Amino acid sequence: MSVERQPPSSAYSNGNANGSVSRSPVRQRKRPSSSATHAPSPSSDSSTSVKQSKPSRPPVDWEIPRKTLHSSIGFLTLYLYASNGNPRTVVYVLSAALAFIIPCDILRFRSARFEKLFERCVGFLMRESEKKTTNGVIWYIIGVIFVLSVYPLDIATVAILILSWADTAASTVGRLLGPYTAPLPRSIPLIPFVPFLRLPLAPRKSLAGFIAGSVTGAAIVLGFWGYFYPVRDAQLDFHLPAGFIEAAQDKLPTQVAEVVKQGVEFVQGLDLPIGRWVGLGTLGTVCGLISGTAEALDLGSLDDNLTLPIISGGCIWGFFKVLEYFTGSS
Repeated sequence: MSVERQPPSSAYSNGNANGSVSRSPVRQRKRPSSSATHAPSPSSDSSTSVKQSKPSRPPVDWEIPRKTLHSSIGFLTLYLYASNGNPRTVVYVLSAALAFIIPCDILRFRSARFEKLFERCVGFLMRESEKKTTNGVIWYIIGVIFVLSVYPLDIATVAILILSWADTAASTVGRLLGPYTAPLPRSIPLIPFVPFLRLPLAPRKSLAGFIAGSVTGAAIVLGFWGYFYPVRDAQLDFHLPAGFIEAAQDKLPTQVAEVVKQGVEFVQGLDLPIGRWVGLGTLGTVCGLISGTAEALDLGSLDDNLTLPIISGGCIWGFFKVLEYFTGSS
C-alpha cells in the first residue's frame, strides 16, 4: 500500500480547485532589524552630546585646616586687644617664631630628607604652590609685625582682622560662587577719570570674592569702632558747619526754606545720633572697598598675607587723617 506524500502546508499555500498545488511561498511579516529597534531618538542624541561636551568642574579644595588657622588669629587678636595686651610683647614673640621658621624654610630646600619631615608635620597647612616657594606663614607674620610696629594699635588690630577674616571670606566665597560670576577687570582707576593711574587686579579673582571681602571688611570696621571699641567717635560724629542751614535758607525760596527749617527742627527734636550714623556708614563703605580692593590686588610675586594688612591698615589710617582735617578732631 502506497502513501502519497504531500508538501507541507506550513511552507506553501493551499491547492486550487483542480487539485494542482501552487508553489508560491507564504508572505511573512518583516521583523524590524536590531539596528532600527535600538536606534536612539534625536532628543537622546542631543542630550548625550550635551552631557559629553559639558566640561566637568574640578573638585574644590576648601583648605579647611589652613582657613581654620587663618581665621583663629583674628579671635586671638581681639582677645589681646580687649585684655590690654602689650603689642611689643606680641612683636617679640612673633619675631622669635620668625627666627625659627625662616631657617627651617631654608633648610627644607637644601635637604630632601628634612623637606619630607617638614611637609609631614605642617604640609596640611600649605598650598601646593608654597611647597616650592617661601612659606606663606612667613609673610603672614611679617605683615602682622609691621602693622603692630607702625600703625596705631586700634588700626593695626583692624588690619589683622581684615587679614584673618576678610581674606578667608573672599577666598571661600570665591571658590564657591566664583565660577558663576564675572571675573574682575585687569585694572581699575585709582582716581576716577584719570586713566593713567590704575590699580592692577588679579585676573583669577572673581566678583563674588570681591563682594565677600568688601562686606566682611565693612562688618569688621563697623563692629569694632561702632559697637565694641568706639575709640574714634569724635572723628566719626559728622555735623554740618555752623551757619550752613541759615545760609541755605537765605538762598532758597521762602516756602522751601520754611519746609527745610521745620524738617531740621523735627530731626533735632528726635535726639538721634544721626551724625554718628552717617560717620559710621561712610567709614563702613570706604573701609569695605579698601578691604575688597586690597585683597584683589595683583602685585606680582608679593604675597597677599604681607600686602593685605599693610595696604588696608595704611589706607584706613589715611582716611582717619582726612577726617581729622575736616572735623578738627584727633
